[in-house]
Amino acid sequence: MWLVAGLGNPGAEYADTPHNLGFMVADVLAARHGIRITRPDSLSLIGPGQIAGKPVMLAKPQTYMNLSGTSLKPLMSKHEILPENLILVYDDLDLPWGEIRVRPKGSPGSHNGVISVTDSLGTQDFPRVRIGIDPGQPRASGIEYVLSRFTRQQKKDLDELVDRAADAVSLIIAEGVDKAMAVFNASAAPLA
Repeated sequence: MWLVAGLGNPGAEYADTPHNLGFMVADVLAARHGIRITRPDSLSLIGPGQIAGKPVMLAKPQTYMNLSGTSLKPLMSKHEILPENLILVYDDLDLPWGEIRVRPKGSPGSHNGVISVTDSLGTQDFPRVRIGIDPGQPRASGIEYVLSRFTRQQKKDLDELVDRAADAVSLIIAEGVDKAMAVFNASAAPLA
């Protein structure tokens, strides 16, 4: 089974912020595939279903971003999901706004949510879909920016951005990480 974990923060005050892009991608995948992400399990909301004919569980950890690993580790243990079958979806301040990057594994960088996951799982060897959020202009501190509301221009781009990230997740499940990297990393031009 694949576990697609969209990272974010629970609560209405965080819903419309860059740090919740992982939750938004999980919601798009749920809508596309008739999955309901409503069942509490291991400090997450989960929804089982299928994508590309393969069993999948969509998850939105409810521990707040910086503690995401404390939810995902017990969830993966309970359902016997291996790290290589985890697809982590999250915002990334190291990428320009609108860029999608697929990686088979790697360092968490400075992203505290990903640091929590790698520390909890004891490995960096899991696929991820990184969604670029760097606005490319002077901004508040990283923490203030990721928790601030989307700008008017970002809101115009949002549906396309989240759809593309959901497409990347679906392609990983259907055809593998290498195929998704070839499609999405080659066309890594950020949104205009």
